[in-house]
Amino acid sequence: MKDKKPTTPARIRFSAMDLLTGREFSRAELNKKLNARFDDDPAIASVLDQLQSEGLQSDSRYAGAFVRSRINRGHGQVRIRLDIRQKGISEELTTLALNEEEINWFALARDVAIRKFGSEPAVDLKAKAKRMRFLQYRGFNFEQIKYALAQNHE
Repeated sequence: MKDKKPTTPARIRFSAMDLLTGREFSRAELNKKLNARFDDDPAIASVLDQLQSEGLQSDSRYAGAFVRSRINRGHGQVRIRLDIRQKGISEELTTLALNEEEINWFALARDVAIRKFGSEPAVDLKAKAKRMRFLQYRGFNFEQIKYALAQNHE
């Protein structure tokens, strides 16, 4: 059931603001949601431009929040880059957001492995392969995985 009211830039802005009060959105996400609601109205782009110029929507702020939330979930750089690209964030903004965090990816990989599997080493190759696949899925590279699964950590 579609709205009976006419679409105006003010209604589009109100909807965008309503979405933004819940959490940060990338411009691409917000654009997609507004286009679905307002049938690709041409005023959407100008409303988004205005929100950006007023600082109410910011892809760099979104990228920072996204990266922090994924690090807190125990995701590695590879996974974060893949997921954030799907949200419409540029490679440059992603790199800036990742660099701002100054995270030790090796230590994070080790912490994730210990949280998931405990501090005991894998009993056989099958168990080790399972741990490696898990850490790879989480977005850690081979060197980080190797470090995380090594027995001796100073």
